[in-house]
Amino acid sequence: MGPVGPHFHVSSSHNRASIAEHGLDWTRMGDAPGIAGAARPEQEGAFVCRGRFEVDFFVRINNTGGPVDVWRIEGVDEDDLVDAGSGFVYLPGTVPAQRLTLVETDLAPRPR
Repeated sequence: MGPVGPHFHVSSSHNRASIAEHGLDWTRMGDAPGIAGAARPEQEGAFVCRGRFEVDFFVRINNTGGPVDVWRIEGVDEDDLVDAGSGFVYLPGTVPAQRLTLVETDLAPRPR
């Protein structure tokens, strides 16, 4: 299918420096829990938002205990996305920092 976009990733702002240096690497999940509150990676990859609606959803369900950042991911091929069985998709493996652009920072947790 080829690249279609834009695609995004939502992560705790605590992960900003690590993501800027190492990209999206599920093996580096550290102190901050995942957006859904998981203490360990739910998949061997990074969850991807397919547009603003999904970004807003992930920001709204934020269970990290603090603010979150939104990263744009360049060059996502729809054929590479894997259904996580939850209605959401992820990119298996890692995404290098060179394919990421920080587009929103320190978004406060929103009331549900």
